[in-house]
Amino acid sequence: MASYNRVILMGNLTRDPEMRHTQGESSTAICKIGMAVNRRFKNRTGEWVEKPTFVDVTLFGNRAEAFEKYHRKGSIAFIEGRLEFDSWEDKNSGQKRSKLYVVAENWEFAGGRSDGGGGRGGNDQGDAAPQQQPANEGSYGDYSSAPSTSAPAESPGGFDDTPF
Repeated sequence: MASYNRVILMGNLTRDPEMRHTQGESSTAICKIGMAVNRRFKNRTGEWVEKPTFVDVTLFGNRAEAFEKYHRKGSIAFIEGRLEFDSWEDKNSGQKRSKLYVVAENWEFAGGRSDGGGGRGGNDQGDAAPQQQPANEGSYGDYSSAPSTSAPAESPGGFDDTPF
């Protein structure tokens, strides 16, 4: 049976990134973050409502270090990765516990500098967050240049009079 495990999220960090490293000679960076991803919809009365979904995300290696360097609570981030399931036995109660989370395989900056995100400020080496580039016309965020779908395309084979 074929499987596909892909997650794409864009949202705000709910806390500062938590950075740790594995022990041993070949230490690996592990960055854990929490994200709030909002779903916006109209309720039965026609009012717009935002419902947040809170997601735990883990990044590893160089991606983790770079993410932690440029993000903090409130930053907007775009994450691409996969779902992972972890289960364990609680040391105190002995009960089985489980958690579904995202392992980030890729991330990108999202939003502008005014969103509270970006860098943590410069350091002595002059490091700063990369500049956010404006979206090009026709990008995902620019629906005004999307092709119009109001007129149907001509059907192949001359079946224009097909009633369905």
